[in-house]
Amino acid sequence: MTTAGSAAHPAAAPDAHSSRRWMMLVLLLLGQFMGLVDVFIVNVAMPSIGTQLHASGASLQLVVGGYTVAYAMLLITGARLGDLYGRRRMYLLGVVVFTLMSVGCAFAPNAIALVVFRFAQGASAAVMVPQIMSVIQMQFTGKARAQALSAYGAVLSTGAAAGLVLGGVIVNANLFGTSWRPVFLINVPIGLVLIALVPRLLPKDVPSGRRRLDLLGLALAIPAVCLLVLPAVLGRELGWPVWTFVCIAAGVALAVVFVRVERTIAARGGDPLLNFAVLRAAGMSVGLATLVCVQLTYGGFLFVFTLHLQAGLGESALRAGLTYIPMSVTFGLTGFYWRKIPERLHPVLAPSGLALSALSYGLIAAAMQGGTGGGAMMWMGTILNGVGMGLSVSPVLMQSLVNVPMDKAADASGLLTTIVQLGQVAGVTVYGALYLTLVSHVGVGTPAHGLGAAMATTATWILVVAALGVIPGVALARVVLQAAPPSRAKPVAAPSPVTSD
Repeated sequence: MTTAGSAAHPAAAPDAHSSRRWMMLVLLLLGQFMGLVDVFIVNVAMPSIGTQLHASGASLQLVVGGYTVAYAMLLITGARLGDLYGRRRMYLLGVVVFTLMSVGCAFAPNAIALVVFRFAQGASAAVMVPQIMSVIQMQFTGKARAQALSAYGAVLSTGAAAGLVLGGVIVNANLFGTSWRPVFLINVPIGLVLIALVPRLLPKDVPSGRRRLDLLGLALAIPAVCLLVLPAVLGRELGWPVWTFVCIAAGVALAVVFVRVERTIAARGGDPLLNFAVLRAAGMSVGLATLVCVQLTYGGFLFVFTLHLQAGLGESALRAGLTYIPMSVTFGLTGFYWRKIPERLHPVLAPSGLALSALSYGLIAAAMQGGTGGGAMMWMGTILNGVGMGLSVSPVLMQSLVNVPMDKAADASGLLTTIVQLGQVAGVTVYGALYLTLVSHVGVGTPAHGLGAAMATTATWILVVAALGVIPGVALARVVLQAAPPSRAKPVAAPSPVTSD
């Protein structure tokens, strides 16, 4: 009996350890899912939020963009906090604050309170999300790591679709007459599960303290972005008073100071928030330019098209959410399987994807022109857009790093992921202002035709930026071809939002 029992323990221990590790992965991916879904779930709820809180178009832009601004500005700092104070501790802290802020959003009495809670929610996501990839990299090796990263990629691919569909289902259900408020409350049970289980299942890690916080850079970056975004959002509704231009000019000046300070910190051997020295690597500059065009168009399209589906075409929140399923599915599948395309074609995927996206926006513009639902042409446009985005995002992120030295990879990844978020904010700001301005001039006699024309015009300008993105995309393809001939190219891991290692 003793011998048999002794023999059983060595076999049982690995199984127990393996089960515990996969349960840990589930907890990590739940946090990633919660943070990602919250980016998209609000899009479908916007018209309901606007009606119930009497929120203006500018307020709705801030509800969507405020989360992303805070997330983008604090993402790198959140990763470094995990390095300094422990990843499990920071992950748990992020989950706790995110859950509390979700409750605050759900019970927000007015638009201003909702915007504030959304900013805080984005900040807590910036503390929570970077720890996820770090823990996966630390706790999984070999085949297990590949499986964990595949699961991570699947969550990223399905999060957008889940957020849009969930938002539509919940708003349409109007539970207990609460309209849009439960879209935030769905985070609460997930958060409570994580708060209860994370201390038990995530191993405690020893802080390494390799990266330092750049508090001066942060103190310059946050007001610079706010001074640029807030006046641009509010200016349209206020008639562009003088103070909006003064703020924008101050934001530009502060951004210049930020760049100079960051370069000074890097030159002295410090740890800047953003290391602009990586721009000297061939491919980084054109990669960033391509990425800006991708994110500008994507962020702007999601905001404007969601508003138009409900306010312009009169669709329910549920139908608006379901409209995005073909785009989200093709985006996710293309983004997940693009590596199976012959390697010799990889350098041209990004410009090809942007060209497809430009074509998709053209189809959507044509479909919306008459003020109708668009029919088959609209559906073809959304499907093509999903394929185009899937061919653009991951290849651009990877190819931008082709000439970046390994010791600078974390800095380059931090710069890229920050640009991803800020690009979406810029898209919501610019195209949201354009669409809302055009809608405000729609005549009373032909509202459907006028709203359709507003959407068509906005989609056309989105098309222009997507088409312009092909130019740096082609330049990036040339850099990749010069760096490694396609026949000998090796797959490169896509950069993660983790910059602490």
